[in-house]
Amino acid sequence: MTQRTSADRDERVAGAVVGSAVGDALGAPFEFGLAGVFTARFPDGVGTMCGGGGWDPGEATDDTQMAVLVGESLLERAGLDLPDLFDRFRRWAAGEPKDIGLQTEDVLTGGEPWDRAAALHFQVNGRAAGNGSLMRAATSAVYFARSGRTPTMAAARRIAALTHGDRAAWEGTAVLHELVRVALAGGDPLAAVPKALAEVHADHRDRWATVLAPDWRPDLATEFNGAVWPCLGTALWALRTTDGFERALAAAVDVGGDTDTVAAVTGGLAGAVYGIGAVPARWTEPLHVPLPGWAGRRLDTADLTALAERLDAEGPRPV
Repeated sequence: MTQRTSADRDERVAGAVVGSAVGDALGAPFEFGLAGVFTARFPDGVGTMCGGGGWDPGEATDDTQMAVLVGESLLERAGLDLPDLFDRFRRWAAGEPKDIGLQTEDVLTGGEPWDRAAALHFQVNGRAAGNGSLMRAATSAVYFARSGRTPTMAAARRIAALTHGDRAAWEGTAVLHELVRVALAGGDPLAAVPKALAEVHADHRDRWATVLAPDWRPDLATEFNGAVWPCLGTALWALRTTDGFERALAAAVDVGGDTDTVAAVTGGLAGAVYGIGAVPARWTEPLHVPLPGWAGRRLDTADLTALAERLDAEGPRPV
């Protein structure tokens, strides 16, 4: 990975939020495809927002839609208001989005209160380590970044727990928050992995250390990358084995599987490293985020950039 040291914090902040949305929209048409799906479509490696699979070119999915809801709740409530955020999620789910994760849908539509829904779902099903809490984390990662490692990881866990009852998802989202925090400050998120792992719950640290190790690669995954571990592991692998934003996203999508979320997580990290200037216009110009449940509201790249700037400006500072 080559660090783009010329990017200032404003560029990296915009890069994190817009980069995640770009990855989401870029990967959506290839979801559930086999490895090599991106290079099969774009042999020269220069991908476009091609659309397909029910998605218009540049259309972001539930990943970015939920990230917007997180960001706007944080701003409008001046901090983390979990009941408000859960209500926004439920309103969105009732708006019949084109795509919604099965686990997330069960939690949001089951009628249980915000502080019990995910835990009850986990008790009944025994599995809740999907990547749905990672996919929406770019906005909260920016908002809490200036507060420091421990506070940003703690906030990530609380947001993840709204829909995911498995602590594995909480810890993965916490690690992602921390790596974005380091990148926004101009550091190397790959070098920050050991310190992030040191704050992971002891029961989950070894498994996370395995998939975040420098020698891990997607073909070593023991689960489909719709699970939280290989999703974040693949994002770090894509960042580690490429030298720019475009190549990182192409590598992420080319893994196949849950391509929109893997690319969204990769895009958030890579955008925080390389900055918005590294995100090509052919990807940002058609980018748009419909928001089900909000009367046809639709955000574009300028809206996401403004959201990112506010999140960075208004987020908490160290006490």
